[in-house]
Amino acid sequence: MCGQALWRWPVPPTAWDEEIWSCSWCHAATHVGGEWFEISRPPYLPMEMRWERAVADGLPAGVSHAFGVFDRTLCGIQETGMSPSDHWWLPEGENACGACRAAADVIDDRWPQAMRGEDARVSVARRL
Repeated sequence: MCGQALWRWPVPPTAWDEEIWSCSWCHAATHVGGEWFEISRPPYLPMEMRWERAVADGLPAGVSHAFGVFDRTLCGIQETGMSPSDHWWLPEGENACGACRAAADVIDDRWPQAMRGEDARVSVARRL
């Protein structure tokens, strides 16, 4: 996405040999492989539409954390069984974690300006 190092998601192999990689800098996820041997990069989304709220038994009550990558919140909390919820994490919410908000701001600033337009999503499929 932006030329920085990528982390490979530790997902079990599938019949389509799809891999998912996340950028360590801007957190964009890139899908490689799959049924159509595609390389797919996501479009830019504003912060209030990019992160799901983290859910785990060990998270402090009354504080809303953003689910990041590798089962961690954006502020770095890792709990067994943590997952994203079906709801957006709203960085401007009164109960939003301040450290998650700060990390989301940094990540948002890192997203390349040239990749923020409507036509910036990249998807390339191998010709059969």
